[in-house]
Amino acid sequence: MEPLFEHRLRLGGYRTRALELEGRGPPIVLLHGFADSADTWRTAMDLLARRERRALALDLPGFGAADELREHEPILRQLDRFARAAVRHAAAEAGAEVVLVGNSLGGCVALRAAERDELPLSGVVPVAPAGLEMPAWFAAVERDPIVRTLLAFPLPLPERAVRLAVGEAYRNLAFARPRAVARQVVETFTSHHRDRAAVARYLESARRLLGELRSPFALERVRCPVLLVWGDRDRMVTHLGARRVLQALPCTEYLLLEGCGHCPQIEEPERFVDALAQFALPRARAA
Repeated sequence: MEPLFEHRLRLGGYRTRALELEGRGPPIVLLHGFADSADTWRTAMDLLARRERRALALDLPGFGAADELREHEPILRQLDRFARAAVRHAAAEAGAEVVLVGNSLGGCVALRAAERDELPLSGVVPVAPAGLEMPAWFAAVERDPIVRTLLAFPLPLPERAVRLAVGEAYRNLAFARPRAVARQVVETFTSHHRDRAAVARYLESARRLLGELRSPFALERVRCPVLLVWGDRDRMVTHLGARRVLQALPCTEYLLLEGCGHCPQIEEPERFVDALAQFALPRARAA
């Protein structure tokens, strides 16, 4: 197995944390979803390591251990700039075109990157991408009774209580089988939600994003191959949004995972990585 190592990078003007696998084949760059971090890809990267595949997972600006988002610039514009820098960095390091993968908000950013002909992309893999249907995920989070109670509680709360509340909301919203999610996955997610201020900051970023996610794509500009992955029990971003991609890009490969929620890389990592590894084979396979 190839070792996974953690280090710091500066991309697009933002310092960030990277989880990286050395290996073979086209580089795979992995972008997480809203309020998540590069850690969401750890299980998938373990499976990629067993295949000796090269991969790079990054904390997006504003999340995880990355620099904060800038207040007076649209969020998607900042994430676009970061993603372009990440693709160019990975391509330069490997001397090969990149497969760009993103879950939820990261999937939106990946699809937007695919609209740029100048980027060295061999393909993109949006996983339950935000922006194809109205962004109901924000309403789901804001209305969640656990989150509402957490934010409204009149007294200071210890870190453990905040993380327990956030973890319970995460289980219930993101997964089709909440109780089947490994404790370590939840602990890792909540490590970036240590107090109510962090939770409130994420929700404020979500409010800023709402308008930007109403019509974020120009799908007719996408020229590279696309593998679209979704869970059929996604409560946060309905898989019905896949119709827009399939209508605009009829050559898209589409994998709908039965009994899976918003994060296939966690709930169905083997099936997800099998599809990703096959899609990420050198482009000669399609000749």
